[in-house]
Amino acid sequence: MPLPIGAPAPDFALADQFGQTVRLAELRRAAPVVLVFFPLAFSRTCEGELCALRDGFERFAEAGVQLIGVSVDSKFALRAWAEQQRFDFPLLSDFWPHGEVARSYGAFLEERGHAARATFVIDVDGVVRAAFASDPGQPRSIDQYREALASLGGP
Repeated sequence: MPLPIGAPAPDFALADQFGQTVRLAELRRAAPVVLVFFPLAFSRTCEGELCALRDGFERFAEAGVQLIGVSVDSKFALRAWAEQQRFDFPLLSDFWPHGEVARSYGAFLEERGHAARATFVIDVDGVVRAAFASDPGQPRSIDQYREALASLGGP
């Protein structure tokens, strides 16, 4: 079960696609964070979702939030995918311990071995202000992101 709205967001430190350590506590001090868990790089539905986020990136920039993707893929796979698709936002590797961060957010599908399609909007105080997910194989909609950003007073 995903973390509910109003819950404290679990802190974490994960490597991004360049091997740099990214800590939620440091990110959220600067601005709210939109944490986007996705199952696997190079998969059709995930590619469609993240390309839609890339193409609508100005929405996140205008809202003053940081967009962050997280999957169980290795940092090497995430870097290759980010370069191929020209993603300008960080992709974090929840590779080892396998899916530990996704589990802490209630967004890991044990039977499939990867994260669910779940999104959490985390404010600067580390509180979940919005959360939504979709069924396996079903993409999240841009409208869901618009509504989630509104929880922070954004567009």
